[in-house]
Amino acid sequence: MEHTHTPLGGRIHGNSIHSTVFLWIIFLSFRKAIAKSGLQHLVAQPTPPLALRSDSDREIRSTVDWSEAAVYGEHIWFETNVSGDFCYVGEQNCVAKMLQKPLSKRKCAACKIVVHTPCIEQLEKINFRCKPSFRESGSRNVREPTVVRHHWVHRRRQEGKCRQCGKGFQQKFAFHSKEIVAISCSWCKQAYHSKVSCFMLQHIEEPCSLGAHAAVVIPPTWILRVRHPQNPLKSSKKKKRTSFRRKSSKKGPEEGRWKPFVIKPVPAPLMKPLLVFVNPKSGGNQGTKIIQSFMWYLNPRQVFDLSQGGPKEALEMYRKVHNLRILACGGDGTVGWILSILDQLRLNPPPPVAILPLGTGNDLARTLNWGGGYTDEPLSKILSHVEEGEIVQLDRWSLQVEPNPEANAEEKDETAADKLPLDVFNNYFSLGFDARVTLEFHESREANPEKFNSRFRNKMFYAGVSSLGCPFTAQLGIVPLCDGTDLTPKIQDLKPQCLVFLNIPRYCAGTMPWGNPGEHHDFEPQRHDDGCLEVIGFTMTSLAALQVGGHGERLHQCREVLLTTSKAIPMQVDGEPCKLGASCIRISLRNQANMVQKTKRRNSMPLLNDQQPIPERLRIRVSRIGMHDYEALHYDKEKLKEASVPLGIIVVPGDSDLEICRTHIERLQEEGDGAKPKTLSCQKLSPKWCFLDSTTADRFYRIDRAQEHLNYVTEISQDELFVLDPELVRTQTVGTSPAMPDLVDVPSTPIRQNVALPDDALIDAAKNNDFHKFKELHKAGKDLMMRDQTGQTVLHHAVKSGSKEIVKYIIENAPAEILDVAEEENGETVLHQAAALRQRTICHYIVEAGASLMKTDLQGDTPKHRAEKANDPDLAAYLENRQHYQMIQREDQETAV
Repeated sequence: MEHTHTPLGGRIHGNSIHSTVFLWIIFLSFRKAIAKSGLQHLVAQPTPPLALRSDSDREIRSTVDWSEAAVYGEHIWFETNVSGDFCYVGEQNCVAKMLQKPLSKRKCAACKIVVHTPCIEQLEKINFRCKPSFRESGSRNVREPTVVRHHWVHRRRQEGKCRQCGKGFQQKFAFHSKEIVAISCSWCKQAYHSKVSCFMLQHIEEPCSLGAHAAVVIPPTWILRVRHPQNPLKSSKKKKRTSFRRKSSKKGPEEGRWKPFVIKPVPAPLMKPLLVFVNPKSGGNQGTKIIQSFMWYLNPRQVFDLSQGGPKEALEMYRKVHNLRILACGGDGTVGWILSILDQLRLNPPPPVAILPLGTGNDLARTLNWGGGYTDEPLSKILSHVEEGEIVQLDRWSLQVEPNPEANAEEKDETAADKLPLDVFNNYFSLGFDARVTLEFHESREANPEKFNSRFRNKMFYAGVSSLGCPFTAQLGIVPLCDGTDLTPKIQDLKPQCLVFLNIPRYCAGTMPWGNPGEHHDFEPQRHDDGCLEVIGFTMTSLAALQVGGHGERLHQCREVLLTTSKAIPMQVDGEPCKLGASCIRISLRNQANMVQKTKRRNSMPLLNDQQPIPERLRIRVSRIGMHDYEALHYDKEKLKEASVPLGIIVVPGDSDLEICRTHIERLQEEGDGAKPKTLSCQKLSPKWCFLDSTTADRFYRIDRAQEHLNYVTEISQDELFVLDPELVRTQTVGTSPAMPDLVDVPSTPIRQNVALPDDALIDAAKNNDFHKFKELHKAGKDLMMRDQTGQTVLHHAVKSGSKEIVKYIIENAPAEILDVAEEENGETVLHQAAALRQRTICHYIVEAGASLMKTDLQGDTPKHRAEKANDPDLAAYLENRQHYQMIQREDQETAV
């Protein structure tokens, strides 16, 4: 069998005559085809292309350029520590290869290529550009058909199967190989083997479909870059347009201001173009990671970082796009910000807003079924949910504040504000104890920000202030009129510490202060679109009971409120607190916003994954997975299944959602308390367990508790239902799960091989920092995976002794699993110990070897937290930085590039 190398970088397999015919077909129109594809780098380029800037003006960009100087096909770079030595420019052009030393690397968020930082300029020499995110408005471009071409990229690693032949890409061998195994499109994600028999010429010529999410992708053909009106090369016709713009500028500064980019949408009734706004300050490092991921799935020019100027300019630019939808990635405050900008712009109709909740709280997101916080659901599924979601209305309420003219001037509080922090609310408006606690927290954090650098400390502060109490009665001087009804008598009887005017069912990170549906027979059902507010009073007792399913005192449902206060009282508007002086506050309906509500997906009903009708009753096995195994085997589905512990069997209706399944699983646990346990494990589920979706092609992911009613059991499982228990104590090694339905005999101590004796020589050498003896013992046959009776490996002992040589030797010679082994007493990995001991060099060795930075010990601390507790901020910053890139790498595995 002969192998002929082609201009596409692959090989043709088979008869040489047959190969020659293929080569002639390619070369006949090779230049024309290459010019329209993303594979320009495969043709020799004697001079840099004119479309790119000169080297002296070159800038390594990490954000989208919206200026007139934007470069067509410019990459968007971020730092990466991705493994492998392969730079996209190739060995002949690679600077690191020439210098024979490691250099920093960067990855393009939009096309996922990796290059060494000094090699970015070399991309110009091979003329490889990123997928174009816009088009020029010149006459030649206008006459061309407005179709999107594929952007082909070489891949040394590729998941899935070839679209042409249906065979896999030999992923295991490709990871360490220099050979290019696939050619894939950065737009539609189609992939082919890098050989002419699979990747044929017509694939270069054909238009791109933009892939599975084409309905929400804004095509680059809609985004035009226009030249400045004062450009002397413009035609007289364009000068007339310019004068018209200048003339119209009298209407307002924004309307007449020239902008380098305009949006020219093409009518497409089935499309739902999406704008993504991400608040990178929400959810730790999640925001930055999500921005980069959305740039891969979508057009980078439809993804916006809210820290770079806010949402207003983007919404103005895209205001004429039909069926536009918005995805707000952040907390409820981020959603409120975007809704306020939509109010200002007066878009008609206003685009509906979906939510990807980051951080904590997220009561509005919970109300609209988006959950209480993003965990690890694939962003491709999030996009599908946004596209399929139902448009619903959300009441929004105005707050008008005026000073109370009848208040006693002598009792005026000089520290009190004369206006509220916001003049509109979407979730709630409250006054009294809860506002006081929030206000004291904000004031303390502003005064001493270093004392509020962890979520745990923040919760402890709230708990401390909450224990003090804050009497709030009619004596404070408040007269609430709700639709003309004076609630003062009810308040005098209840003597509440807090008064809440609630617009949505959720409050205080998921609680339901109005009570569950069906519990309030004297009032109408609570809704977020009925033009009514719920008025609720809380005593200290009912506030404390909120977190365990309690509710407040239901006082009224009304459409308008007039509050009169005679003293300064702590208040908060959607979590923004202040102490407001004596005032008259009017609450009235402002408008209704369009929102996207996540709906229960019925695409698999009434069929199962194998296209068989759903039975009336479904008998399904339930197995649980611990957090330790979930983090370690996140992307290896088979090993994760092997690590699961059988829990039992439930029988449910075939069309059950996960809420129904939860009741059956909890009943299974209760029945297991009897003399004949029905559960297969003696360890009960902790209260924090959640369901896992095991049906995606590449990995498992968690189902938010608040979204269980949206998922059918047949959608997240096939023959087995998996649950994640973060507090499960690992009692078995991988692969030792017994078969059903035999009972499991769980030993009192973990099953472990190679348990070392206390006087083991290898461990002694590690403890004593004796490198030469350690090396001799290993060569003599001692096992580096040896563990002592407390579960500590030789690497644990080497880290404790501070032996850099032994640590490095173990990392180079032991299996990679040793990096994430946790000892039994505290659940610490070697990276936890090194961080706690402030061993920076050893931490660097362990991190670069691939240890997990997301693993937590039994106290819930990551290695970064251990460094913070050891008062080493520099080490903590390094670990946080590397944790961010490790999360990016996991996302790379998800996108299979």
